[in-house]
Amino acid sequence: MPVRTEKTSSDATSPLDPFAAWLREHTTALTGLDPDAPLDDLEPLRDIVGDARVVALGESSHFIEEFGLARRRLVRFLVERCGFGLLAFEYGFSEGFALDTWTRGEGVDGGLEEHLEAAIPIGLAEQLHELRRHNRTTRHPVRFAGVDIPAAGGSLLPSLTPLTGYLRDVDPDLLPLLEKAMATAGRFAGTSGALAAPAWSRLESTEQDALSADLARLLTRFRSLEPLYVERGGRYVYDVALRRLEGACAADYSFRAMAGLFAGTGLPADTSARDAYMAGSVLWHLAHAAPGTRMVLAAHNAHIQRTPVSFDGRLTGLPMGHYLHHALGDDYVALGITSSAGRTAEMRLDESARFGFVVDDMALEPPERGSVEGAFDAAGVGLGIAGFRSVPVDPAAGPDRVRIQASYLHTPVLEAFDGVLHVPWSTVVPSEGF
Repeated sequence: MPVRTEKTSSDATSPLDPFAAWLREHTTALTGLDPDAPLDDLEPLRDIVGDARVVALGESSHFIEEFGLARRRLVRFLVERCGFGLLAFEYGFSEGFALDTWTRGEGVDGGLEEHLEAAIPIGLAEQLHELRRHNRTTRHPVRFAGVDIPAAGGSLLPSLTPLTGYLRDVDPDLLPLLEKAMATAGRFAGTSGALAAPAWSRLESTEQDALSADLARLLTRFRSLEPLYVERGGRYVYDVALRRLEGACAADYSFRAMAGLFAGTGLPADTSARDAYMAGSVLWHLAHAAPGTRMVLAAHNAHIQRTPVSFDGRLTGLPMGHYLHHALGDDYVALGITSSAGRTAEMRLDESARFGFVVDDMALEPPERGSVEGAFDAAGVGLGIAGFRSVPVDPAAGPDRVRIQASYLHTPVLEAFDGVLHVPWSTVVPSEGF
């Protein structure tokens, strides 16, 4: 991680800095963060979004109260004022189908808690309750979609278990191989990658390799027998089953990538498998949605940015936004959310915790020189949103870093994001859920 040094707020960037001066003139002040407040102050967001088909809303850290409130307001605006009809979240592709059904009115209002019981609480529950209420009163209900690998990399079972019924109908001879893979996967399943990855690493290497080989055989047969599977079970059901299996394979690869990253032996950019899968899931949902459907995509800043992710000069991975930018061009818009002061949530690994980590409530240091937070701070604009497409500053001369939890990710910010929503003060959500 980058080394932090002590600074005062006035040291973050000079008031004469061209980008800070531009922000002072072009940031739209917002009236507040109340998700139920009128939306007129967000009207300038239309210019940032344009005609994009996918608008990604980020956050520099999970578990931040103000980021969740801001994102809920943005989602409301994009749905109610701009006609977006699909909300996607950094949540398992396979698990997302049950949430979509719930948001469209099935089951009881309190049934969401059962669906999310094993999910990391990153503000999804409040958003889904609002979506269910919205869908009750509209002729154009908004669909929900998960895009991530299963259980945030915590278990292969959410993707593999639904395949048992599918194979029973289309290829029962393959069931023993699936059941063998599920038996191994059950031995290290957890509620997140923070629990599953170390448990996976304690398997014998022969077991790890056998699981990867079994998943590869399953995937190869699924693809090879596509015409037969479609004939027996239908196109859409096949497409869902295949994407589920691809998610399990991506998660399995991610275990190896993370183990190599922490051991210092991994290949450059090897953690890209998860983000590549998420980007593919976004495109999958667009392809299976009604023509013209527009998507709001909620995920961490480091997932939605267009530029590669590097730490200490070493390429760590290509983010979801990188793939989506290449696939969609101007039809993909990335809006980061960050704060210049207050508190942030730092995740500390702890296998005894419910999700394999605890959330430390940490004070944010004053913004570093060269950061986008420092530029907003120097501009003195407070709570506001700025689009970057009209910035006259050369992107290479703009801010070169953005917060990631309590540290900084060094990247050309004007290339990484189409705009940023700045929160002047952030607080950590109470962590009873951990």
